[in-house]
Amino acid sequence: MSNIQIPVSVLNLAPIRKGQGPKEAIEAMVDLAQATEKMGYNRYWVAEHHNTPTLVSSATSILIKHVLEHTEKIRVGSGGIMLPNHSPLVVAEQFGTMATIYPNRLDLGLGRAPGTDMMTANALRRSQNDSVYTFPEDVKALLTYFGAAERQSYVKAYPGVETNVPLYILGSSTDSAYLAAKLGLPYVFASHFAPRYMEEAISIYRSRFQPSEYLDSPYMIVCLNVIAAESVEEAKYESTTMQQFFLNVVRGSQNPLSPPVEDMDSLWSLPEKEMAKSMSSVTLLGDKDSIREQLSSFQEKYNVDELMAVSYIYDPDKQKRSYQILKEAVEGK
Repeated sequence: MSNIQIPVSVLNLAPIRKGQGPKEAIEAMVDLAQATEKMGYNRYWVAEHHNTPTLVSSATSILIKHVLEHTEKIRVGSGGIMLPNHSPLVVAEQFGTMATIYPNRLDLGLGRAPGTDMMTANALRRSQNDSVYTFPEDVKALLTYFGAAERQSYVKAYPGVETNVPLYILGSSTDSAYLAAKLGLPYVFASHFAPRYMEEAISIYRSRFQPSEYLDSPYMIVCLNVIAAESVEEAKYESTTMQQFFLNVVRGSQNPLSPPVEDMDSLWSLPEKEMAKSMSSVTLLGDKDSIREQLSSFQEKYNVDELMAVSYIYDPDKQKRSYQILKEAVEGK
């Protein structure tokens, strides 16, 4: 079968595995970045979550810097920086500094959600006003801060000016599709946990896209779950780690990333199962042949420009193998 020829990237929420602590989670994040870099992955993005004891991705820019330091060529970025929590100037200074140390390796993915609950969001907020609504202005401010010297106003990001850090708009509903299209920026859809509006968001983004100095034509990245293994049976077994992860989300419970189990039905109720499955419905699962088949069908329907894969697998070696199988499926090996 011919290869599917699509760049593949990684999103990591930096989960803590059962039996481990935050330090091991950060080490595992770096280890996976090094492994996927060797496999030829395009980019490696780290998420932003707060007040979540099972994830270590709260200080996203520090983790990005740590990954850049321990890799050589893979692009590293945020999936994403949640702008309501941050002053655009501070983000520009942090990313401008990283772009100065590691030129042409940095991406800035931007989200409009707080990435946490409302009480935590209020504790993080830079103002008591609802900065979710200033998202379009904040994005434009960042484009200016990273742009040409002659476009700057009185307040500037040093370092930051003329670093041209590429911006990506993240979305899990249709709202950000309009903004990404209007500003002529690449768009990344979060199908890995919010697949409901994927098709509509892709369509809005493509039909309304306005070419810009950053991008001539739409660039659509879809983030999805991938559980790949040597056999379909093994993949199904390993996928119970992901199912437990989503059950956590549904219940609002705080269990670390857990080993696979033989029987999920003893853990969840039918309504919980339905909710967890609807959140994780955009998942490539199986051995190399089935992954390739599912990927071909996905591309026939959506023809996206890049795939970003999240792989919730408990055993780090099996997680790396999952990424290797995905890469081989894409390349037709």
